[in-house]
Amino acid sequence: MPGAIPGTMPRAMRQILRTPMTVIGLVLVLVHVAVALCAPWIIPYGPSQLAGMPFEPPGDRFMLGTDVLGRDYLSRLLMGGRITLTVALVGVLIAIVAGAFLGLCAAWFGGLTDEVIMRLVDTKVAIPSILLVGVLIPGFGQSVGVLIFVIALVYVAGVIRTVRAQALTIKPQSFVAASVLRGESSLSIMLREFLPNVADLLCVEFAIRMSSAILLVSSLSFLGLGISPPTPDWGLMVSEGVGYIHTDPWLVIYPSIALCTLVVGLNLATEGVANALGLDAARGMVKG
Repeated sequence: MPGAIPGTMPRAMRQILRTPMTVIGLVLVLVHVAVALCAPWIIPYGPSQLAGMPFEPPGDRFMLGTDVLGRDYLSRLLMGGRITLTVALVGVLIAIVAGAFLGLCAAWFGGLTDEVIMRLVDTKVAIPSILLVGVLIPGFGQSVGVLIFVIALVYVAGVIRTVRAQALTIKPQSFVAASVLRGESSLSIMLREFLPNVADLLCVEFAIRMSSAILLVSSLSFLGLGISPPTPDWGLMVSEGVGYIHTDPWLVIYPSIALCTLVVGLNLATEGVANALGLDAARGMVKG
């Protein structure tokens, strides 16, 4: 099995650190992740606590003001990022793991296995995501578990197709044939020969899907199909504040800035990492 070329990762890291936009993207993502992890310990009030009068402007007591019910907006903003990141992260991880396994199975076994998996993928791709979401969420309820399942279902087909295409280029290689001659099992070949050679692509896939999933979670919450009140969520906060944008614009501005900086950071970091690893296909997906 060919491992990573010696010095590839150090060279990639050096290239990443020499690219200012990639560094900015990584810093933005790391800041959001750190805040999300520490949010329960740094928020001044409970996210659902009625701490003051409604629509109090930003000031000494409430740094970002209060919302329509008098809840501290800073506390809800920090906890909203935690909820959004958690839902997107778990959903995308499930899609990556399931998609990688099914994509490798389709490429390795071929024949009927490949046909069945790819026809299921084609069926999923033929159904608009918004229609899938519109059927599943009202049917199963607006819970975090349902949202995670929907996100995984939305993105798993794309991961399967990407991994399968990459695996098909690896399958004819001599080190795979050598593994077969050694009598290794199919599972061992997929884990030891294929998986390390698609790991870089999976990392970029994960970052790309995370960016899209965060937007999806927030969009669903804005439309009333995502996180249910009083749980804080950036999309829900924008939805609640959009009716007061002329008098209390901070209700829309702050969660919008938080969402934009996270998505932009993910996109910048993903494109920089893809460039450093030489993943042309991934770069195209980021730009697309």
